[in-house]
Amino acid sequence: MTDNELLLAISNMLDPIKEDIQDIKDRVKRIELTQETVVIPRLNTIETCYTSTYDRYKDNVETYESMKQDISIIKKVVAEHSEKLQKIS
Repeated sequence: MTDNELLLAISNMLDPIKEDIQDIKDRVKRIELTQETVVIPRLNTIETCYTSTYDRYKDNVETYESMKQDISIIKKVVAEHSEKLQKIS
């Protein structure tokens, strides 16, 4: 077998590997495009929603605590007034 024939045989053996590598490159490119056009924008939307919800909660947590205390006081007053009204009637 001559050198040229040997090189041709080796080249023919490498052709399927080259095709496999090209297939992998194509798949990676599609994955990158999907990430860029679908996944990342959706993650950004989720992040924005989460962040805004967190900010609202963080900013209003003290208000919620104050409201809980006010409601507790209102419940006690209503209960007391109900007792007084029942005694009157």
